[in-house]
Amino acid sequence: MIIIGEKINGSIPSVGKAIANRDSDFIKELARIQAEAKSDYIDCCASVQEEKEVETLRWLIDCIQEVTDLPICIDSPYPRVCVEAMEFCNKPGIINSVSMEGDKIDVIFPKIADTEWDCIALLCGDSGIPKTVDERMEIFGQIMEKADEYGIDPSRLYIDPLVVTLSTDKDALLTFVECCRRIKRDYPDIHITSGLSNISYGLPKRKHINKAFLVLAMEAGMDSAILDPTDPDMLGIIYATNALLKKDDYCLNYIRAYRAGVLGK
Repeated sequence: MIIIGEKINGSIPSVGKAIANRDSDFIKELARIQAEAKSDYIDCCASVQEEKEVETLRWLIDCIQEVTDLPICIDSPYPRVCVEAMEFCNKPGIINSVSMEGDKIDVIFPKIADTEWDCIALLCGDSGIPKTVDERMEIFGQIMEKADEYGIDPSRLYIDPLVVTLSTDKDALLTFVECCRRIKRDYPDIHITSGLSNISYGLPKRKHINKAFLVLAMEAGMDSAILDPTDPDMLGIIYATNALLKKDDYCLNYIRAYRAGVLGK
């Protein structure tokens, strides 16, 4: 499981306050604890007005890179901001994200084509998130056509089939996992990722829904997630699920994680 640490996001009130106050120690600590928790990438989302975002991302990225050499996942809804922020990173990471909305994909794909940067691609377009599996897969086909046009190997893409709120759509999980299965069937080297929290929005004890979603999505082929890597219960579920899915020979990784004390109680 490729873990993208989610904690440096300006939409989180405490992080937004730290960004506004330029509290570098707070941001560095969030980066440090996520690196120590064995994240593969550190997501970096400013969540400020577009005109302030490039400067804010530069400050955030500098803070992160002072305490860890993990690659950055640049997280912005504005494609040109993502492209500018690439220059602040010491090594290639992930762009989060493109879709078939507007010109996002034609701004970002040419910039990463001849680099080692990867990219998250959302299965949505100008009309928002499609409701059916077939509609989402149609957008997936369009994204792959663009990837082929720009010479971007499927292994560099992280497809997010998009999960909606279970409380308003009873098919939220089933739609997501069917997309996962179809994508992995045709492109076994492609990555599938997701944020976990949308599925449980508006429900009590959200952590139970999030953890159940993680297990079922992993079984369907999801191999990456944007999550809190400092949550030992979530890490325990990831190690256990990998073992159950025959992705951990003799449960050795699970045992090592247990001995390292990262599996929670």
